[in-house]
Amino acid sequence: MIENFYSEEDAGYITVVPELPGCSAFRKTEEEALKEVKTTRKRNPQHPV
Repeated sequence: MIENFYSEEDAGYITVVPELPGCSAFRKTEEEALKEVKTTRKRNPQHPV
C-alpha cells in the first residue's frame, strides 16, 4: 500500500510506504512523489529504504 498526502506546512506532497520503513518521498506534485517512491521500490524490492 502507498499513502500519499499533501502537507500544507511543507507545501508539497509526501508519499510513504508504511510496510517499508524509510521508504518515502517529498515533491511539489503528487505525481512526482508517487513516481519517486515507485522508482525506489523497483531499485530495491527487498530493501526497506
